[in-house]
Amino acid sequence: MLRRLLTGALTGIVLAGVVAVVAHPTPARALENGLARTPPMGFNNWNFTHCESSFNETTIKAVADAFVAKGLRDAGYTYVNIDDCWALPQRNAQGNLVPDPARFPSGVKALADYVHARGMKFGIYTSAGTKTCNTAGFPGGLGHEQQDANLFASWGVDYLKYDNCNNQGVDAVQRYTAMRDALAATGRPIVFSICEWGQSTPKVWTWGAGMGNLWRTTGDISDNWSSMISRVHTNDDLAQYAGPGHWNDPDMLEVGNGGMTDTEYRTHFGLWAMMSAPLLIGSDIRNASTATLNILRNTDVVAVDQDALGQQATIVSSSGGLVVYRKALSNGDLAVALLNETGSTATVGTTTAAVGVSGGASLKDLWSKQVRTTTGAISASVPSHGTVVYRVTPAGASTPPAGVSQLSDRPMLSSTNGWGPVELDHSVNAQAAGDGRTLTIGGTTFAKGLGAHAPSSVTYHLGGRCSAFTTDVGVDDEVTAGKVVFQVWLDGVKAADSGYVTGSQAARHLTADLSGATTLLLAVTDGGDGISSDHADWANPQVTCAGSGSPTTTVEAEAAGNTLAGQAASTACAACSGGAKVRFIGNGAANSVTIPVTATTAGSRQLTIQYTVDGTRSFLVSVNGGTATEMALSGTSWATPATSTATVALAAGSNTIRFYNDTGWAPDLDVIAIS
Repeated sequence: MLRRLLTGALTGIVLAGVVAVVAHPTPARALENGLARTPPMGFNNWNFTHCESSFNETTIKAVADAFVAKGLRDAGYTYVNIDDCWALPQRNAQGNLVPDPARFPSGVKALADYVHARGMKFGIYTSAGTKTCNTAGFPGGLGHEQQDANLFASWGVDYLKYDNCNNQGVDAVQRYTAMRDALAATGRPIVFSICEWGQSTPKVWTWGAGMGNLWRTTGDISDNWSSMISRVHTNDDLAQYAGPGHWNDPDMLEVGNGGMTDTEYRTHFGLWAMMSAPLLIGSDIRNASTATLNILRNTDVVAVDQDALGQQATIVSSSGGLVVYRKALSNGDLAVALLNETGSTATVGTTTAAVGVSGGASLKDLWSKQVRTTTGAISASVPSHGTVVYRVTPAGASTPPAGVSQLSDRPMLSSTNGWGPVELDHSVNAQAAGDGRTLTIGGTTFAKGLGAHAPSSVTYHLGGRCSAFTTDVGVDDEVTAGKVVFQVWLDGVKAADSGYVTGSQAARHLTADLSGATTLLLAVTDGGDGISSDHADWANPQVTCAGSGSPTTTVEAEAAGNTLAGQAASTACAACSGGAKVRFIGNGAANSVTIPVTATTAGSRQLTIQYTVDGTRSFLVSVNGGTATEMALSGTSWATPATSTATVALAAGSNTIRFYNDTGWAPDLDVIAIS
């Protein structure tokens, strides 16, 4: 059952009146290094130098210079990474890796400094085995994880590609965990690229998010059409595993290496962008053709790859080598790619309704830059092995999806405050204990109305009183046969889109700002798969409006107005409020977080904190510099927030609340609420 049950976990969404409570599943512990929030962009030398003599510091410096001179750095390409063959075949007497003095006479640190001085970051390579992949037998990192991680950090490395050769049969999770933890222990932010090739059982994409920022899903790419397109199709079914900070990696770009036509390279680049794949240039950019640069510097296509929503494209339709992909974008637009895998020109098409847009839309061809409008058809004449990529903007972005309307075939509940009606949920497990099929508005709980066949919707009348909204969505996999799209609409404008969800996928989490909104529509629309019996459920949506319950002040721990002292620092946390939390609190009073709050009157108030911890740790909580109160807290995951409450005495007006621990480490702090 793909649904999140209500457990009392504080979501930390800032509301005008109270704190919304929404359940979250218990995910695998996330990497939480705050890096690669969009897919990494940059360069890797392997595809054009391999281990040849041209791989040396002169070449890499010239590439870094070319990235600046040719506008690639400014287009978003950040990392200049070196691959295998940079080291001597033997470690030194201290067991350290040694840069090959013939290739890198100035050393790796000097090269990293050179790259940094040009406003970019530097990456390096080794393998999670006794030796790297090259037949010359360069030393790998197995058994030397912390020593190598410390060395890389001392050189200023920002990115590590960790290969899978000569692994001695040691479990992949064990090997990659060792390096993950070693990198974290250095204290330096280093993107961790798992180059495991998708060979382990269980597959790397099922555990990769807890281990690295990206993971190879395939073997090495070659510079030809069949190799490239096969990697696309390996990734087709893996969209649910990608997202900010953790990406499916179908390998580096071959654009410009000469083995494919420019049409095929546009397909290569466009589909990598649709897949939210890392964009690591693997060609000699110093001598790139105008056509190659025009592909790599296409900022419209790059923007699709780098979109903050971080959704990987899913297939809308596929028949006879004609494939349509859809990718939801953070501003409510969609990217739609029309791929022609056949040997001759063909018309590839879909409709706005099939991709989840009602009626007309504006279509921008991201290669030709031509813009046109459509009342429904999205199609193009596409050359053999070509791909047309459109940015689709719904006309006015103001009409709910086609076929979505208030259902009338179910009993309705009328609310007592004018915010209904709401459809009763009559689906198969509606009465199951803990099923959580309710929606709370302004302190009043209603049965939730999206437990029927898609398309369907429920509209709630908010009267302009809501300040925030959050909901989890999930498909009931016991009865769902097809695919659906969940959407949130505010006053007729789409505010959030889940992309395609199927019964085999994990629940999606949607948020939207309801400031000033008067109507909220929760919609499920058909995925255009021809199945008429799609069944979907929203899992525990929560809406709480100002004017109900006690006034509550909610503050993110990482908010700009707070004081993070000592080692205390913000870090990414996917399940946390605002996507971040503060860690490294405690182990001495100097490492603390101080949060200002204002009280309208003096008196005792309830302090609710959301935190993460694996085990048991304590906060000392001091108000206005007074005697601290200890909050002993426990939890089972650094990735999944838990909550606890305490009573604090506030003065009228300005107050400060300080969180610290003078004897041991404290939990990580996500958000506080005062009510």
